[in-house]
Amino acid sequence: MKFTNAAGTQEFYNSLERTKSTGIPQGSEGASLHEAKRYLNQFGYLKYEDSNNLENDEALELAIKTYQTFYQLEVTGKLDSNTVKQMTIPHYYVGQADLILGFYRGEHGDGSAFDGPGGALAHAFPPTTGRLHFDADEIWSDSSYRVRSNQVDLVGIAMHEIGHLLGLDHSRDELAIMFPGIAKGQFKRSLSFDDRDGLFTLYADNNILQLGGRVNYYNLFLC
Repeated sequence: MKFTNAAGTQEFYNSLERTKSTGIPQGSEGASLHEAKRYLNQFGYLKYEDSNNLENDEALELAIKTYQTFYQLEVTGKLDSNTVKQMTIPHYYVGQADLILGFYRGEHGDGSAFDGPGGALAHAFPPTTGRLHFDADEIWSDSSYRVRSNQVDLVGIAMHEIGHLLGLDHSRDELAIMFPGIAKGQFKRSLSFDDRDGLFTLYADNNILQLGGRVNYYNLFLC
C-alpha cells in the first residue's frame, strides 16, 4: 500500500489539474484524457494490459460510471469537473499481491516446520511474499465473543500475522497485537497505540515502505 496522487506522477496531476474546473470533453484525445485512462486503469476501473496503449473504447464510459458510483458522484459516464477533481485528490493505493493462507502440519515446504500443539502457532512473511501459515494441530476458535481455555483465537492470531504481511515487526508491548506471544484462551483483537503507531509510520502521508530482498519470517509462539 502506498500514498500516491493518482498515477503517482507529477505529469498526471498537472494534466488533470488544468481541466478539473471544466472537465474533459467527450471525444477529446488530449494528454488529460490519456492520463485519466491511465488513472482508471491503474486503480482497476479499466482493464488495459498495456498502460501505454489506452485506446478510447466502450469500456471507458462504464469505468467512469463505476468510479462515480464508488465516490458518490453524479453518475454521468463523462469526465466532468467533479469527477476530474476527485481524481486529483491524493489517496491510498493498494497494489496487487497474491496472498497464500493455509493450515499446515509439520514441515510444509517453507523451511519453518510447525511443531504440533503448543509452541509455534502461525507464521507469516513480510512484503511482498504474502504467505500466512497456521499450525493445523492447534485447537482454533473463531468465536466472536470468547475463547475456551484450551483454544487459540484464530481472528487474533490472523490479525497479528496480517500485521507482518503489512510489514510490521514484533512489539515489546504486551498489550499489542504484534506482541510475539499469546496464551491459550486469550482474546486479544484490539490494536494498541504501538500497533497503530507502527502502521502510521509505514503508511501515513508519504512514508513509503521500501522492502526488498527480505526473507525473514515471523513465528508467533504460545506463552
